[in-house]
Amino acid sequence: MSAVVPNSTREIQLASRPQGRPVLDNFRLAETDLPELQDGQILVRNEFMSVDPYMRGRMNDVKSYSAPFRLDAALDGGAVGEVIASRSEAHKVGDVVVHSLGWRELAVVDTASATPVQAGLAPTSAFLGALGMTGLTAYAGLLKVAEFKAGDVVFVSGAAGAVGSMVGQIAKAMGASRVIGSAGSPEKVARLLELGFDAAFDYHDGPVVEQLREAAGERGIDVYFDNVGGEHLEAALSVLTVGGHVAMCGAISQYNSMEPASAPRNLAVAIGKQLTLRGFLVAGQRQHAAEFAGRMAGWLADGTVRYDETIVDGLENAPQAFIDLLDGANTGKMLVRLH
Repeated sequence: MSAVVPNSTREIQLASRPQGRPVLDNFRLAETDLPELQDGQILVRNEFMSVDPYMRGRMNDVKSYSAPFRLDAALDGGAVGEVIASRSEAHKVGDVVVHSLGWRELAVVDTASATPVQAGLAPTSAFLGALGMTGLTAYAGLLKVAEFKAGDVVFVSGAAGAVGSMVGQIAKAMGASRVIGSAGSPEKVARLLELGFDAAFDYHDGPVVEQLREAAGERGIDVYFDNVGGEHLEAALSVLTVGGHVAMCGAISQYNSMEPASAPRNLAVAIGKQLTLRGFLVAGQRQHAAEFAGRMAGWLADGTVRYDETIVDGLENAPQAFIDLLDGANTGKMLVRLH
């Protein structure tokens, strides 16, 4: 046990539930007492925390696959940090672990909820992104959910984001004949081409369906990895080949909307084309984690896969980082550095 163990932490609480786009007043920076460590618990000094699009849904008081955030309590989410005190045989002081109590500088974590990481394998931040849930989402979504096979033409929306950029590179590594990405700025489009995408377009430049048709050519697309929903999903349905697959990972275009989504309006084409549309959560793909980790470690080591991070410093800036994420301000994984 460390000689001096902190007894309080700063954290970000949900002060009110957003109506549409979140604003800073929905969040509160607070100082709270830490509970005394019990047997089987560790105290973690968080180094990085993740802000992710799915968190927007948890800010609403509605039943979903993940429990809503409570008002006047700390939010939570992925974090990685160093064990600074331990009452657990599984984790000793100095270990680096990933856990789900982000949005605070220090966290008391049950040992069963902490996953040790090989800190020498990659920078610790990578275990929230390329080597973490982000990478597993991309890997399992493409290979297991969308049933990708070598030679497929793949389209990824939100392709410059944390998951999308991984999907495109994994598809290339696994033998895709063509990988197409959409993004929200010329800079992001350029970055996708640097990462090995065969084609990329800015969805602001015109109707998505027209740009996608041009990028795909007569062949069309075999797999669509959907991070955006709405117009992108509608466009993909139009361009998918017979027997095509859609992995429905996210719908960021709708997260702040106060109105029901109007697209896709062409869902019936899935009948004639015999399409498979399958939604998934990374929590349901954990059985592939070991396979993913082995492959991704190799890809990162030999440069087959590269990853981008957008890092914001300071817990107090986490709410703005989250708002910026929903506005598309990030390239790659959006992280907040806490220490």
